[in-house]
Amino acid sequence: MESILLIIKGFFMGVANVIPGVSGGTIALILGIYERFIGAISNLFKDLKENLKFLIPIALGMGISIVTMSNVVSYSYDNFPLPTLMFFVGLVFGGIPMLMKNVKEKKERRKVSKVSNYVIFTLTFLLVVFMASYKFIFNINSEVSFASLDVTGYILLFIVGVVAAATMVIPGVSGSLVLMILGYYYPVIKAIKGLFKGNFVHNFIILGVFGVGVLVGIVLISKLLEMLFKKYKIKTYYGVLGFVFASIVAIPLSACIELNYLPVNIELAVVSIVMLIAGTLISYKLGDK
Repeated sequence: MESILLIIKGFFMGVANVIPGVSGGTIALILGIYERFIGAISNLFKDLKENLKFLIPIALGMGISIVTMSNVVSYSYDNFPLPTLMFFVGLVFGGIPMLMKNVKEKKERRKVSKVSNYVIFTLTFLLVVFMASYKFIFNINSEVSFASLDVTGYILLFIVGVVAAATMVIPGVSGSLVLMILGYYYPVIKAIKGLFKGNFVHNFIILGVFGVGVLVGIVLISKLLEMLFKKYKIKTYYGVLGFVFASIVAIPLSACIELNYLPVNIELAVVSIVMLIAGTLISYKLGDK
């Protein structure tokens, strides 16, 4: 039963990483597996059997969602952006009670500590909002091409994989949004789709290099986050809360900037509210298990 739940949670994490503005780390956090997730990756070989027992179902769920849902998510996001994004906003909303409970259970008494916690919360909140509006502020609209990559291009692709993985693991920071800012989001999505539409070898090599970078980035950032949770647990949680609360703003904001409009159709608004409620209920229930 636990493996099935982990596959489901991994599935939502994978889908989240495909949507611009949504963080897989946030989904892991609100579903109650975040600390264990980074701990298992950071200390993989210390208890290999137990860590693999935990990580494999999550990786399986993520893999299934990324491969099977890329077309679905792309279609849904392109044609019904508001309901799609509201579903993920709901996922974030549903996990907030659990996060607040974690912080309340570990309260600090010193006033100085409380002030620094609020400063950390504010800084992480502003960072995510800035990242969401980065393309609009600097009028950036660049996209790389994988048609003829040289050695430098593959090295850059590896580095981008490392950076994207780091942001995928950090709650509230969207890996797909960072890829979009760097101009790699749509080319990577096209490469995933291209695996099943000819030119398999070329796309496989591209995704392989990118995937290795992702794995390296996940390991590195997991070790850093594990250290922060051990030494500065409360401050880290306040930083995480800043990321998560900012994502509620950043998800619709990044969509508005990317799509240049907000639908005002009444039927679409009703569907969006239903998706918001559905996402909230799903994350609230899964976060308890």
